[in-house]
Amino acid sequence: MKLTETILAIAPEATGAAPARSRRNVSIKSHWQEYGMEGALLGCFMVSACLFGVLYEFPGSPVRQAIDSDALRRVMMGLSMGLTAIAIIYSPWGKQSGAHINPAITVTYYRLGKIPLADALFYISAQFAGAVAGVALVAVFMREMLMDPHVRFVATLPGSAGVIFAVAAEFVIAFLLMSAVLYFSNVPRISRFTGIAAGCLVATYISFEAPLSGMSMNPARTFGSAFWAGIFENLWIYFVVPPLAMLAAAEVRLRLLGGRSIGCCKLHHDNPKRCIFCGANGGHDL
Repeated sequence: MKLTETILAIAPEATGAAPARSRRNVSIKSHWQEYGMEGALLGCFMVSACLFGVLYEFPGSPVRQAIDSDALRRVMMGLSMGLTAIAIIYSPWGKQSGAHINPAITVTYYRLGKIPLADALFYISAQFAGAVAGVALVAVFMREMLMDPHVRFVATLPGSAGVIFAVAAEFVIAFLLMSAVLYFSNVPRISRFTGIAAGCLVATYISFEAPLSGMSMNPARTFGSAFWAGIFENLWIYFVVPPLAMLAAAEVRLRLLGGRSIGCCKLHHDNPKRCIFCGANGGHDL
């Protein structure tokens, strides 16, 4: 046996392998706050979606009774959820976790090398758990309203145009959202507006695209509703298409501008909260 192999067998820490594993373990233990924040933030998003869904669509709601126009109520829903997204991204927890609140965004940043695999897996797990818990919390108090056919636990479903149009629409909106996030977050003079840009797109998509695909872009958000509604048909669309679209957006940026054009994976980075991805408190890691 060679000397180096003997050293590796007797004392793996001498090669740096053991410290690397140790660092990973320490990181996972020290990042639990960010994991919890991600789950809680998506939970809050789902609570908002459920409450506004009941407000605008439940037949017994005074708002639903006062506004007959489906289009107008959809615009109101879009504005409500767009503002919710903005509030989440700029909240103290959003500033610390990065406010991905979407497994497709987390997977994309992992592909870009901006988030370690362990953190990505825990983020995604927390996002799914948060989505399910958020819907469950509202269901405790408003289950009959959420179950109503007009609300259906705010499930995201293909529209009357069919599955093909839903797939195409989900791809386009997810691609544009990720493209916007990568653009805004990596231009220092406008990076602080990344959350506003994302929220405006959410509002626009719900207002005008929702009749085609239900407007998801988010596997966890869709699963949170589907889990309680028991609606799993066409779930694959929302699990497959948004991640592929966002990965495609990242690939386009890489090919056009290169990896150096992409900084930290927080949607709002210039704040005093700690960053578990680049180890900074504020600033931009380009």
